Amino acid sequence: MKKEYIAELFKKFEDACYDYEGVEYWSARELQTILGYSQWRNFKNVIDKAERSCEQAGEDIKNHFAEFSKMVEIGSGAKKPVEDIALTRYACYLIAQNGDATTKSEIAFAQTYFAVQTRKQEIIENRLLDVARVTAREKLSQSEKKLSGIIFERGVDNKSFAIIRSKGDQALFGGRTTNDMKRILRVPVNRPLADFLPTLTIKAKDFATELTSHNVVDKNLKGDAKITKEHIENNLAVRKMLQDRGVKPEQLPPAEDVKKVERRLDNEEKKILKEAKKIRKNKSL
Repeated sequence: MKKEYIAELFKKFEDACYDYEGVEYWSARELQTILGYSQWRNFKNVIDKAERSCEQAGEDIKNHFAEFSKMVEIGSGAKKPVEDIALTRYACYLIAQNGDATTKSEIAFAQTYFAVQTRKQEIIENRLLDVARVTAREKLSQSEKKLSGIIFERGVDNKSFAIIRSKGDQALFGGRTTNDMKRILRVPVNRPLADFLPTLTIKAKDFATELTSHNVVDKNLKGDAKITKEHIENNLAVRKMLQDRGVKPEQLPPAEDVKKVERRLDNEEKKILKEAKKIRKNKSL
């Protein structure tokens, strides 16, 4: 397909979108023309197949295919009602999947279009998950530095802080020490355990750490023993909360090295900035 033709079909499809109270939909009658079907009965057969696919996917057909009638002109100012169907984007996708791509280039375009859109959505969702994990890891580091500063003023040195943090891990992971979890998750000896934990566990550790910081100040705790006890209790409380929701932190699979995730995000950011710079340059020519 030529680029001009693809661009035209893309514009036709997106321009045909309606908005009803924040919900986007397409008219089946208009989509019929866009996808190259001259007769409604033939296009209706494709819609029927799409509805069956929708049902097989466990979706409620009525949520994606809503029948309605509208008035159309038939000449000399007269109008008559015709049946139409309001289609969601998902319904349009199913129609494209059930259309005949071998004889209709419009259907081939639609199938490619939705495949690309789905892939774009997956990329965006994965990037958001990566950003959330990196952000959570940075937040945990900040929380641990904050706690370290608070307890340093209360007679706890760096060596004792490491022990306190390890005791907290042991409470959170059901008796498994930091080193135990490193072995289980195959974390390099010289790397922090948190760099390989999933986002949920990182946030759990962060919450327990923030609780300890708050209570150490609020209760005016001093010395290794009292602060260690407080940190253990907070991690046990967080563990109980997770267990009540069916989650055991020690059983969650390891996540990708957060440093690799950071590098990937940085590279993607540089690529985006480079493309934006190129676009601005081309526009200025």
